[in-house]
Amino acid sequence: MATALVTAAVGDTGRPTVKLLLEKGFKVKALVRKDDERAQVLRDQGAEIILGDILDLRAVRTGMEGADMAYFCYPVAGGLVEAAVNFAQAAKENDIKFIVNMSQKQSRPFARSKATQNHWLSEQIFTWTGIPSVHLRVSFFAEWLLYIAPQIKYGRYVLPYDGESRIAPIAAADIARIIVGLFQNPERYADQALQLHGPKEYSHEELAAEVGRLLGKDLPYEQVTVSVFLELLGLQDAQGIRRHFEAITLDQREGLLAGTDTTGREIIGQPLMTVEDFINANKSKFVLEYPLKRA
Repeated sequence: MATALVTAAVGDTGRPTVKLLLEKGFKVKALVRKDDERAQVLRDQGAEIILGDILDLRAVRTGMEGADMAYFCYPVAGGLVEAAVNFAQAAKENDIKFIVNMSQKQSRPFARSKATQNHWLSEQIFTWTGIPSVHLRVSFFAEWLLYIAPQIKYGRYVLPYDGESRIAPIAAADIARIIVGLFQNPERYADQALQLHGPKEYSHEELAAEVGRLLGKDLPYEQVTVSVFLELLGLQDAQGIRRHFEAITLDQREGLLAGTDTTGREIIGQPLMTVEDFINANKSKFVLEYPLKRA
C-alpha cells in the first residue's frame, strides 16, 4: 500500500485529494497549518495529520518520512520558491518516488507576475531533483465562481478581467481526481507539464450569461478595476495578490489562459464537471435565503 503526502490538505484541491486517495487504498499524510475542525474531518476519514508549515523544513521532513509520493501546492503568496526548495530537499532525503506539482497555466520563465514566475522556478527545482514529477499547469478553477458568489447572490457578476477574454474553468474536484489518477499511474505522465482546462471554453461575458441562466437571474458581466475587485473580496491590502491579478488581466488578453484539452478526461476516465454540474452542486452558495416570517 503506497503512502502519499498531501500539502495544503484542507484546501480546494487538497481536501478532495485526501478523500479520494483514502478511498483508493492509499495511506495519506496530510500537512495542515492548523489542527482545527477541517483537519479533524481528514483525521476522521483516516488520514495522518502532520501539523506544520510548508516553509518549515522540519515539518516537511516529518511529512515525507515513510511516504512514497507527494503533492505540492502553495497559495498565491510570498515564499513559493523557498517552499519548493524545502519540499525538494525533504523529498530527496526520503527517497520520494513521484511528485505532483500544482503550477499555473501561464507558467513561463518571463512571466509578468512574480507568483507565476515562481511557479515556473518551482517546476525547475523539482526537475533538478531527478525525481519523476508532473507539473499541473491549470487554467481558471471553477471555484472562482464561489469567490464571487456573495456578489452573484445580489445579481452582480463582477471580475477585473476583459469580458471577451476566454477561459475553460475546471473544478477542484476534477483536479483532485487527476492527482489521484497520476499517483495511480505515475510512469505515463512523469516529467511532463500538463495544461489542464475544463470541458468547455467561455468568454467571461458568456460565462456570466450561463451562470445567470442556470440560476434563473439576469447576470450581466461587470468589469471593474483590480482595486475595486479586491475591495469587494476584503483583500484591498494584499499587494502581492493585486500585482498578480493585474498580470493575469494582461495574460488573459493575450489568450494565455484560453483553450481546452482532453488530458484530464483521459487520466480520470470520465467526463469533467461542466459549469452546470458545478453550479448545481453548489446552488445554495449562490442563492439568497431569507428567514421565514412568523405568521
